[in-house]
Amino acid sequence: MTTTSSPQKQRRRIRTPARERWLIAGLLTLALVPSVAGAARVGSVAAVDPATPDRFAGDPLPVVAHIIAAVVYAAVGAFQFAPTFRRAHMVWHRFAGRYLLVPSGFVVAVSGLWMNATYAFPAVDGLALMVSRWAVGVWMLACLVLALIAVARHRYDAHGAWMIRAYAVAMGAGTQVLTAGPTSILLGHPDELRRVIEMDAGWLINIVVAEVIIRIRHARRSKG
Repeated sequence: MTTTSSPQKQRRRIRTPARERWLIAGLLTLALVPSVAGAARVGSVAAVDPATPDRFAGDPLPVVAHIIAAVVYAAVGAFQFAPTFRRAHMVWHRFAGRYLLVPSGFVVAVSGLWMNATYAFPAVDGLALMVSRWAVGVWMLACLVLALIAVARHRYDAHGAWMIRAYAVAMGAGTQVLTAGPTSILLGHPDELRRVIEMDAGWLINIVVAEVIIRIRHARRSKG
């Protein structure tokens, strides 16, 4: 007499490949530094630290919402883009995407745009960087909306592509630690030109990497 394994047992046997575990670990690491910095910022706002800029202390809700949502978005998203892990945990994937990832993504984008419109930033954050922040926020919102439209139409490949784009641009804060940190250590505080180059580089690197990943996935599916 033969017995068949239950679907639950079959799912447990699906092992996430090492490359996907490294992907998840890498994304979590990329999110770590800005998350720690954001947590410190929330703490300083809550404590009404005298060193906290007035633009935060006078209107703390947008920055607190932005930071908390960004931590949730970065952490949950790290587990959404590993194909084997996703197939083995489709119930989690759908639940997390619907109730955690997409809502927190909208909060990140909208709060970022709100802060860009209302907060007084340091002089080194000039007009060019303000325009870049507008573009990044609008782009992230557009990607999330297009991802929702795609999944509603059962176009799952397009849905995945738009979610990758939205996640990549949001993770620019992590990449900016790498594009701005070393030069700050070597050259000191940036001027306005260097500041916008360093910040834009972080977003552009992630955007390019996202498009490469999307095209590789599309090519693999076409061959399969």
